This record gives sequence, C-alpha cells and structure tokens, in this order.
Amino acid sequence: MNMKHWFIINPAAGKSDRTTELSYKISTLCKEREFDFEVVVSHAPGECEALARKAAQTGEPCRIYACGGDGTLNEVVNGAAGYSNAAVTVFPSGSGNDFIKASSDPSAFFDMERLLDAEEATFDLIEVGDRFGLNICSIGIDARVGIDVAKYKRLPLVSGSGAYLISTLVNVVKGVHRHYVIEVAGEVIDARQTLICACNGRWYGGGFNPVPDAVLNDGLLDVLLIEPVSRLKVASVIGLYKTGKYRELPDYIRHLRVPEITIHSDEESKINIDGELLMAKDVTFRISEKKLRFFYPKGLTWAAQPVSAAAH
Repeated sequence: MNMKHWFIINPAAGKSDRTTELSYKISTLCKEREFDFEVVVSHAPGECEALARKAAQTGEPCRIYACGGDGTLNEVVNGAAGYSNAAVTVFPSGSGNDFIKASSDPSAFFDMERLLDAEEATFDLIEVGDRFGLNICSIGIDARVGIDVAKYKRLPLVSGSGAYLISTLVNVVKGVHRHYVIEVAGEVIDARQTLICACNGRWYGGGFNPVPDAVLNDGLLDVLLIEPVSRLKVASVIGLYKTGKYRELPDYIRHLRVPEITIHSDEESKINIDGELLMAKDVTFRISEKKLRFFYPKGLTWAAQPVSAAAH
C-alpha cells in the first residue's frame, strides 16, 4: 500500500531528549522495510498538532506516530481529527503513557518493529468546543491537582510524586468541592461536586483507572459525578475512584453512560482534556461525529466488558 509514515518527535516528553536515538531507530527500521517516511521534531508547545495537521492535509494515505507521551498524543490527535486519510498512534516516551494502558499489552507499543507492523481500530473522540480528547476529560479537584503538578515540578529537589503530593495538599486546603449546574440525560443537577469526569478511555493522571469497563468505540461517555466529600474523607473516596471501585460508593459517586454532558461553573474553572488545560465557565463534553483511526501492534485487543446503559 502506498502510504507515508510521519514520525513526530517531541523532545520535551519524558525525562530526557531522545531525538537522536529515536531518529536513528526510525530511519534504520523504515529503510529496511522500504517505507516512505519522514521524521519531524517539534520545537514549541502546540507544534506537534501543527505538524500532524500538515501531514494529514496532504490528502495522501498516512500513518502519524506521536513520539512522546499522552500530551504529544493529544496534540497529534487534534491535528489529525477529521482527516479520513490519516491514522494515528503513539510511540511512548513520556512520563505517564496512560492511554495505551487500555490495550491488552501496553508494553507492545514500546517495540517500534511491532508498531510498524500494525492493525487499526476506529475510536470515538470527545469534542470539547473546538478541541478533542481521546481519553478522559474532567473538571474538579483532579483537574486542579493534575494541572498544577507541572508548576511544582519546577521546584528544586521536588520529584514527580512529590509535586503531585504538594499539589494535592494545596488544592485540598483551597477547598475540595465547587458549585456546578450540570445538564445531562434530560436532567438538571444544581449542586456542589468534588469531581466530574467523562471517560472514553480508561486510564489517566499517571495511574487513575476510574471506569475500567469504558469502551472506546461505543458512542457513549462514562460519566462519574462525585458529590461533596469532606477533607477528612477525600483521600479514601479518591482512592476508590482511582482504582475503579466507584460502585462501592453509591452515596458519593453516580455513574451515567451518555453521549454528552454540559457543566456550568460559577467562575472560570480548570478543565482537563487529556492533560491539556482549558479555562472556562461553561463546558460541554460530547462524543464527536468525527472519529479517529488508531493503529497499534498486531494482536492487541481493546475490548472491555460494557456496563449497563442504565445510570447508577
């Protein structure tokens, strides 16, 4: 098949710049297969998206490899969304690499040779205004904690886990829950909430797995609404949320499977779109009419046992 392979390297992903190493590996393997390929490197935030869009806009069949972490994948997805000639994947070199944990063998993505011999699936996208998410979007304490982690990572002698702990403590002190007006499934919910997440994928935040049975191509979002939680109880509730045990907390966590949800805030709030920060008072998470062609190492599966369509 006459197809071009575009490799977009994000040198800022992960703990060190792997551009030289990755470029050599890509060149060696693609030349062995006589692939038509190009390696491009981003030099600024947002450039991976522009490079992916440039590749997709050629109109020729292409596969685009996001060489980085979940943030790099998010940019490439936004660049390629809506282009039926383009398929996307990730060659993981970031710190979290959460999206691929929804597959049957995440380690296979680290093997470039297996990734070059790929098969495809079509996945849903979460539409958020003019942006897209492939994995999980959220608003509430998890979004505030996750977005602020980058700020604390810059402090001297602070590790990634240390930055997460500092961000958590600071945001808990600031207040765990906020007032939102939520429109979902024909219902209006006017109440304070600790956290609202809309899941297409299953993993985010470096180890959170809120809905283990979320399905990537069922046309529905798995939404969790976490009601007000005290500072003393927030650790235990978030712990069960993190491990996908939301059904054990019916008094705190409500689950719905819906195509969209709209959230109104009293003030501008931090909104997480696959790790990307959006500031807004009002936001709608919906399953987009646009779909994403995603390719992955042969033999992997993405199936999960669907939950009941009824709300819990």
